[in-house]
Amino acid sequence: MILVTGANGHLGAATLAALRARGVAATGGSRTPGAGMRRLDFDDRAGLDLAGVSTLVLISAGYAEDDQVVGRHAAVLDAAVRDGVRHVVYTSLTGAGDHLGFALAHRATERLVRASGLPWTILRNGLYAELFGGLLTWADSGVESAFGDGALAAVAREDLADAAAIVAANPVPHDGRVHDLVGTPITAGQVADRLGVHHRTITLAEYRRRLTEAPDLLPFQPPMLASIATSIRHGFLGDTAPDLANLLGRPVRDPLATAVAAASLTRVGAGG
Repeated sequence: MILVTGANGHLGAATLAALRARGVAATGGSRTPGAGMRRLDFDDRAGLDLAGVSTLVLISAGYAEDDQVVGRHAAVLDAAVRDGVRHVVYTSLTGAGDHLGFALAHRATERLVRASGLPWTILRNGLYAELFGGLLTWADSGVESAFGDGALAAVAREDLADAAAIVAANPVPHDGRVHDLVGTPITAGQVADRLGVHHRTITLAEYRRRLTEAPDLLPFQPPMLASIATSIRHGFLGDTAPDLANLLGRPVRDPLATAVAAASLTRVGAGG
C-alpha cells in the first residue's frame, strides 16, 4: 500500500487524488485524518504507525523552524525503517533553491533519507506558480512585488502531484534518483500584463518591513519569504530542466496561467 503524508495539505491531497485517479491503491496520513485516512502525527513518535505501507510519499512538513522540521522527518523515517517500508519518495526543494531560507531542512532531510538504508527517490520540487501569483500584492496602481524583473521557473502544484504519483506507483525505475522538477520561467511583469495592470517593483527593505509588520506571519516566515524575493530578483531561480516533462510524459502546465489565477484570487480576497 502507498501512504501519502500531509494528506490534508494542498500537495498531499493532490498527490493522493492523482494516485487514486490512476486506480492505484493509496491512503493518506495526517495529524487530523479524514475518512479512510491514517492518523500520522510526526510529533508523536511513539504513535507513528507505518505497518503495511510499501511506499511512503513523505511530503515535507516544512511549516516550522528547521530543527522541528528535521526532527519530524527523522521520526517518520525511523518509523519507516522499523515498520518495513520498502521505498521512500521525499518531496524536497529544487537544487537551485540552496539560497532560500528553508533549504537547510530539505537538504538535511535528504541526508536522512539516504542514510536510512531504505530505497529512495528524491523529488526536488520547484516553487509553486500558485505561490508566485499569491505573493503579488494588490495596490491602487496594480500589483507590487520585490521580484523586480527576475524570473522564476515556476511549476503548477498539480504537475508536482502527478509526478509524485507516477513515481510512487512504480518506484523501482526511480530508485536512488534525484529529479529536479521545475517549470518554465515567468516574471511578475508577465503576470501583471495578463491581468491588464501595472507591476511596480518595491525594494527588498520595503518588502521586509511589510513582512515583519504582518500580524499573521510566524517568526520564521518573514526571512523565508524575503529569501524567495531576493533569489528571484537576482536570477537564481529561473533555470529550467527537462526532468518534469520527461517524468510526466507530456508538456508541463502553463505556470503563467496558474500564477495569474492565484493573483486574481488574492485580488478578490482584498476586495479589489
